[in-house]
Amino acid sequence: MKHNVMLTITSLLSILLGTFHLADDIVRGFEKGGVSNLTAVPICVVWLYGTLVLAERRSGYIIILLGSLLSLAVPVLHMKGKGVGVSSSIAQSSGHFLFVWTLIALGVTALFSVILSVRGLWSLPWRRPLQAEGLTKAASASITN
Repeated sequence: MKHNVMLTITSLLSILLGTFHLADDIVRGFEKGGVSNLTAVPICVVWLYGTLVLAERRSGYIIILLGSLLSLAVPVLHMKGKGVGVSSSIAQSSGHFLFVWTLIALGVTALFSVILSVRGLWSLPWRRPLQAEGLTKAASASITN
């Protein structure tokens, strides 16, 4: 399978799992269901744009990398707090399996997206060649003047 296809799939899965997780946090009362949670909408739109429209471009890889790093922080922050184990309040609530599974799946897809986006960035040429028609005309015009 092509690495760019895998990156698109894992990035889309991370966006989906991240929005599921945010909704679950709001429903469970971990996050206040206020207007401040709507900041996730433009973040997800930019991440989605980078994934689908800017695919295989440096800017797309950077957007995916940043979004994936943010998503990778979510499981870490949940595990560092009160945790999600048997002694936590999440264990006594309904849907705790799905909550923990979403955290783990989000971590896996985000880390894989980080790896693939770094690999994509690494495989790009470091500089653009000066063979573009507009650049060579401008360069030749400045030499003749």
